[in-house]
Amino acid sequence: MTPVKPITPTDAAERIRSGALLVDIREPDERVGACIPAARSLPLSAIDSRDLRRIEGQAVIFHCRSGRRTQANADGLAAKAGSGEIFILEGGIDAWRAAGLPVEDGQ
Repeated sequence: MTPVKPITPTDAAERIRSGALLVDIREPDERVGACIPAARSLPLSAIDSRDLRRIEGQAVIFHCRSGRRTQANADGLAAKAGSGEIFILEGGIDAWRAAGLPVEDGQ
């Protein structure tokens, strides 16, 4: 299994600009307050490996609100993501916002 690595919000933003896939594992009702503009919504309760189709070798960054849920489910997320670099956003969207990175109203 591919190891899951932590990544800071600043480093994650750079990876996203370089083509990494950002995946928000929060449930739809949690996204109402705010979301990261580049994030694909794939709730943890329904995520499937088919949902994570991506370009070969594309890095994947998972995030939740605080980072705890992604950390607790790291092995399962890595198994669904398959090969390539897999990261967990340290501190989740809370840390992303604290770093001054863009958020928008959720949907």
